Amino acid sequence: MLDVYFSADVETDGPIPGPFSMLSFGLVLAGTFDGKTFSRPEDYAQSFYRELRPISDEFQIDALKVNGLDRDRLLREGTLPATVMTEAAKWVSALAGAGRPILVAYPLSFDWSFLYWYFIRFSKEGSPFNHSQCFDIKTAFAVKAHIPIASAGRRRLMPGLRSNGVHTHNALDDAMEQAQVFANLFEWDGNHGEDH
Repeated sequence: MLDVYFSADVETDGPIPGPFSMLSFGLVLAGTFDGKTFSRPEDYAQSFYRELRPISDEFQIDALKVNGLDRDRLLREGTLPATVMTEAAKWVSALAGAGRPILVAYPLSFDWSFLYWYFIRFSKEGSPFNHSQCFDIKTAFAVKAHIPIASAGRRRLMPGLRSNGVHTHNALDDAMEQAQVFANLFEWDGNHGEDH
């Protein structure tokens, strides 16, 4: 079966879903793998981005400082989570076709916790990634580079593995940047050459 990878990034107003809200997220088609050949997309134009209405009154000021989103504006103008998550699930499933959608993030744990919770809680379609169809770029980097997980942060990426984008904390920008890192890492043989 064909794996169809979707790079994901979320921006939130706190550390966990439920008490806190996902304010925006971006999904970007990041490539496919049939068990032998990895194919990266020609560009990262196939994407999905939405800003959501907060679901609780709780938030952390520090989280909002990081993402720069206006929570008050989103309370007025953000799209309802049920609408957004149902649209996102349909978009992922349509793009994956007969393939199996796989969520990709760096690190996976934070983005997955929000997206999976929101899909299960709000989407009429459920989660297009089921309960475990996911790929952690941080773990893959640690394994390929033969370094501990604690040393596998983005700053440790060799130049040849980095994207040509900038990490902006806009969920769509960051999902696109991450999609490039994912493809570079997937194709990397683990050789510690000068350009990697």
